[in-house]
Amino acid sequence: MKLIKNAHIVTMEGSDFEHGYLLIDGDKIAAVGDMKDAPASADEIIDADGLYLLPGFVDAHCHVGMWEESIGEAGADGNEETAPITPQLRAVDAINPFDEAFENARKSGVTTVVTGPGSANVLGGQFAALKTDGICVDEMIIKAPVAQKAALGENPKASYGTKNQAPMTRMASVALLRETLVKAKEYARKWDTYNQNPKKEERPELDFQLESLLPVIRREIPLKVHAHRADDICTAIRIGEEFEIRITLEHCTEGHLIADILKDKNLPITLGPTLGSKTKPELSNLSYAVYTELEKRGVDFAIMTDHGEIPIQELYLCAMLALRAGITKETALRAITINAAKNAGIDDRVGSIRVGKDADILLMRGEPMTFDARIEKVFIGGKQIL
Repeated sequence: MKLIKNAHIVTMEGSDFEHGYLLIDGDKIAAVGDMKDAPASADEIIDADGLYLLPGFVDAHCHVGMWEESIGEAGADGNEETAPITPQLRAVDAINPFDEAFENARKSGVTTVVTGPGSANVLGGQFAALKTDGICVDEMIIKAPVAQKAALGENPKASYGTKNQAPMTRMASVALLRETLVKAKEYARKWDTYNQNPKKEERPELDFQLESLLPVIRREIPLKVHAHRADDICTAIRIGEEFEIRITLEHCTEGHLIADILKDKNLPITLGPTLGSKTKPELSNLSYAVYTELEKRGVDFAIMTDHGEIPIQELYLCAMLALRAGITKETALRAITINAAKNAGIDDRVGSIRVGKDADILLMRGEPMTFDARIEKVFIGGKQIL
């Protein structure tokens, strides 16, 4: 057992402890509470001496390990730009745990990343949720697949329009997506029919692409939809409702223009990256207004780096800039902890301090969500790595 005592504990569960303790058993949180209830002894005791204790940060959308730091094209494994429909691709088959970005993440308190393919393709492949500590991706997995990547808007058009190949328009992107989902639903129906009576029904022919979409069709994982413009966001919502599948809205840059719709639909939203230039037409309305407008309406959201758009180690900074723009400290911190975990469907493991969750812990000197706060210790799975 490992005991961290005399900490100001921020749980993200609704109840904090100004003078508290946390007990770690192996890789899990075994107990948390006020110091008056702390055990008298443990195998290892760490005196936090008033430091803030909070859950490790979670980046709900990035490409860590898919575009490796500093090595250029040799480390670019995130976009298979040979066909616009590639749902069968898996991030875990391309992620390099020795990418420098993982170390940068750990040092900056990012203990979990949701990483995967880019947005060149209409369907790009399966994302994975990983711990940022490890030397083999199989040992780092929290959940894989955690989502299937889809992209609307400019990126698929830019990837294939110059090749004189569909999609050259938004219409074609959505038509390709809809066609594939129709085929996947029919594929699922055939397998369900066969599995109900395998002795009488003919066994369907295996289709590798459609097989990879079964978790989406069966609502086991969401379609993680890249959408910046308001019309693309509404298209993503329409597709989700048409096929009765789960979706998450990624980037959502013009979400402030349709904030009432987003409040009504109550879908998982991950915002960003907002720190950067307006490098393409669909970013013309890039603004921190989306953060303040959604908060005003009580719409929860997470914040992403979209690494390598913004370096993974700047996740905290991304939240701080949203705070400076007008959201509250609580909203900013939730956006890189529990909300990010919920959006990825991994909040049973990470994102808050609760008995039974993974012991992914930060000790911080200074109040969280202030510019002068500093991370002093990082624990991932109960192991101190900083």
